[in-house]
Amino acid sequence: MATTPAPKRRTYDDGCAAAHALDLIGERWALLVVRELLLGPKRFTDLRAGLPNASPNVLAQRLRELEGAGVVRRRKLPPPAASRIYELTEWGMELEPVIISLGRWGARSAAKPRDAALGVDSLILSLRTMFDARAAEGVEASYELRLGEDRFRAEVAEGRFEVVRGEADRPEAIVETDSGTLGALIYEGRPLAEALRSGELKIEGDEEAVERFLTLFPLPEPASPIAGT
Repeated sequence: MATTPAPKRRTYDDGCAAAHALDLIGERWALLVVRELLLGPKRFTDLRAGLPNASPNVLAQRLRELEGAGVVRRRKLPPPAASRIYELTEWGMELEPVIISLGRWGARSAAKPRDAALGVDSLILSLRTMFDARAAEGVEASYELRLGEDRFRAEVAEGRFEVVRGEADRPEAIVETDSGTLGALIYEGRPLAEALRSGELKIEGDEEAVERFLTLFPLPEPASPIAGT
């Protein structure tokens, strides 16, 4: 039986390196796949959970394209897991500052939807994007963020911020909540006391350290409106 040939990828056919980069990662969902892999490898089902609006077929197609471009690779975990996972190549990891800069630029848009859901990885990467070293002056602390089944170790020291997957060793505070609640506390000014009272957030350890942590990620100033609008 004859098979249907795979659709030919579109190209800008432009000698500019930026145009070539868009040939590689400019298709819909491609950069968001990269975003989902910046914090570590994932199974296809994990990627589906992080990108619920992408159909399985489209997601699989983007993964094939990114793998073919050398941005993503597939490998099989050893037993007992034996799962197939996707991860960024070393070259693919170089896209992190691109995504962070793009996120900071997009955060200044007045048209950015304020009520859209923010996934776990999106939230964690937004902390890397919005961290303000000046706001963190004098802060030396470690935290463990428990967002559902995900665990992250966050450390603030000497004006730097690092957050990676995993549990923290003797953190000042453990914060247990969901990404929506933590996002509202950081970016929408929701009072911490209210989230604690409602039970949507729990803290083990130094509550004042958590209060300070929430102030370290100010949103950038909105872009100036177009004259005459």
